Amino acid sequence: MTTAQLRTLVRSGDLVQVRYGAYATRRAAAAAENNPRYAHALQVAAVRACVGRDVVGSHDSAALIHGFELLIQPSAEVVTLTCPRPKPRRTRATAGICFHRAELPDQHVARAYGTRVTTPARTVIDLARMVPFMEAVVAADSALRAGATTREELARVCEACARWPRIASARHAVAFSSPLAESALESCARVRFDAFGLEAPQLQVTIRGPGFVYRVDFCWEKHKTIAEADGLAKYTSRDDMLAQFRRDRLLRDAGYKVVHFTWRELFDTPEMVIVRIRKAMADPTPY
Repeated sequence: MTTAQLRTLVRSGDLVQVRYGAYATRRAAAAAENNPRYAHALQVAAVRACVGRDVVGSHDSAALIHGFELLIQPSAEVVTLTCPRPKPRRTRATAGICFHRAELPDQHVARAYGTRVTTPARTVIDLARMVPFMEAVVAADSALRAGATTREELARVCEACARWPRIASARHAVAFSSPLAESALESCARVRFDAFGLEAPQLQVTIRGPGFVYRVDFCWEKHKTIAEADGLAKYTSRDDMLAQFRRDRLLRDAGYKVVHFTWRELFDTPEMVIVRIRKAMADPTPY
């Protein structure tokens, strides 16, 4: 294709520039408009076309494509790659790319949305070796919750990467992770509870009483104490709030103490959340 032909196709909209030197068809670009995972996969595919097919999307890029819930949302404009060879030299085509150099066994690579990325298990371990513990747990919990990987697969990747830097941090995150944490807020709360020395709670416990069956976020059964993580979208109407008040009343009538906390409380004043939970545990009567 000549430069003139390329320009004609771009002007007509049949080709859409994804990155410097890389283009997608009109159909592919349209499919990516309402699909952030596919849109980022196009970015990864475009970069791989420019710098080499042996590189794969990894770390944040692989997490975005696999659909993991992350504590800190990465920029969709930055592509993260792992290279099994020395990193490519910096050129105009590699702007906005974060390179890592590491081994890429075949069993650690998968295809997603038409491009090559690290498997969900390898992606979790790569992230867990680099980010703070809380962020690592959020990623691991999300991957397990979605059924994208298993604790056994995560353990196998850790074993394969046993001599890699900070693998002990990854092992710690894997050991702590749970598919029962239903949101990033719940994952963060578990890490906060542990950091303050609180007993590990049971997750997603079903409590039955006269005329009701409820599932609660955290439960310390021997203390008859429940903690609920209130996300931003939990109460979207007055009816939701009234239903929550009724739920709490029925749980208290059943002999449980109920403590609610929000994102802001967990991160701005975590010690106050812990104090309220400890107070509930120590109180012999529901409130």
